[in-house]
Amino acid sequence: MRKLSLVIIMMLLLFQYEAEACTSVIVSGKASPDGRPYIFKNRDTEGTDNLVVSVQGSRFRYIAIVSAKDSLPHGVWSGHNEAGFAIANTAAYNLNGKPQRPSGVQQGGGVKDNDASIMRKALETCATLSDFEHFLDSLKALGPIPTNSNFAVLDAEGGCAYYETGNKGYVKYDANDPAQAPYGYLIRTNHGMSGDRTMDKGIERYLAINALMTQQAFSQEGFSFEFVIRKVTRHLTHGLTRLGLYDFQPDDDRQPVFFPFRDFIPRYQTASAHLIQGVKKGEDPLLTVSWVIPGSTLTTVAVPLWLTAKGELPSVVTRNDKGRSTLVDAGFQLKGQLFPINRGNGSDYINLARLINKSGTGILQQLTPVEDEVFLHGKEVLLTVRKNGRAGKETTDFYHWVDQYLTEQYHQRFNISL
Repeated sequence: MRKLSLVIIMMLLLFQYEAEACTSVIVSGKASPDGRPYIFKNRDTEGTDNLVVSVQGSRFRYIAIVSAKDSLPHGVWSGHNEAGFAIANTAAYNLNGKPQRPSGVQQGGGVKDNDASIMRKALETCATLSDFEHFLDSLKALGPIPTNSNFAVLDAEGGCAYYETGNKGYVKYDANDPAQAPYGYLIRTNHGMSGDRTMDKGIERYLAINALMTQQAFSQEGFSFEFVIRKVTRHLTHGLTRLGLYDFQPDDDRQPVFFPFRDFIPRYQTASAHLIQGVKKGEDPLLTVSWVIPGSTLTTVAVPLWLTAKGELPSVVTRNDKGRSTLVDAGFQLKGQLFPINRGNGSDYINLARLINKSGTGILQQLTPVEDEVFLHGKEVLLTVRKNGRAGKETTDFYHWVDQYLTEQYHQRFNISL
């Protein structure tokens, strides 16, 4: 017990606050089980109120995660468009040297706002990695690029790469290049490999996801998209200390049992997760699918989304008459049970008994079979869509089913109305 107390104290001393602390992995089609590349982002931010939109851009329609308060929207945090182009980012705090406001026009007053604006413009106009490179070059021609991000990008031609982008330009890391990605995947948290490595951030989460992907390389499942969107997002082993929360499960949830909870891949500030699965070369780009967890990954389930001609989405993930996502709001209610201490540093401590326990009544344990059912139906639709060559009525019917099913399940299991 004394040894455990010392370890916990050490954990607390090591924690550092990061305002934008995302985790990402990209996997080449050469390494994925079905030959389709994907990009993934677990988003951490103070602005946790998100939702999903389908927007007709200046050139392409796109699906994206946006801030609920951004009603137009001006910026997006990840998404894919009808050309099969997809993009996500993580802040890279070491690309521009010591923190400073870059020159050039600033939207919203900060670099992170520019990241969102860059991604929106890319989704509206880009079809390929080459298009994105030309877009970045055009920004550079106007002056320093107002960003400090690792942009994860894929296209319908099999392209899959990170662009470490700062004020002075960008460096490309190609997941299809064996010299750069010998196992067909690349990882980023909150530092770039081309930046000042003494300024690295997100090391704990980098260690965690790197260990997971290394282990997965030798598993029968391989680098499946389902493993990443469902397991990586809920990974409860700390990358630095190697403490696993499943080793400390309480017997039940009758009494709160608090545990330090910082710098795991899922965090108090985790706002969403998004995995965008591309297409094989020659397939219709409209077969690109977004697997989206629009809220906290510990309290919200993943839903597959396709672009449709009319821009339909499940009503629970997009903007309701209050300007919010009802599924995200339901997740917030459950998140309040996981983090009930709202004074001091209460958000650093999770009620582990309410999350997972040996009786199986934890929130995460109750949501797993719900998500199982969504994935079962979603993959059936995906097979039909791929067989038919593009999304059709089956996707719209699936969206209606998702609305009804999740409304029933959150009410039955947690007495929460969607």
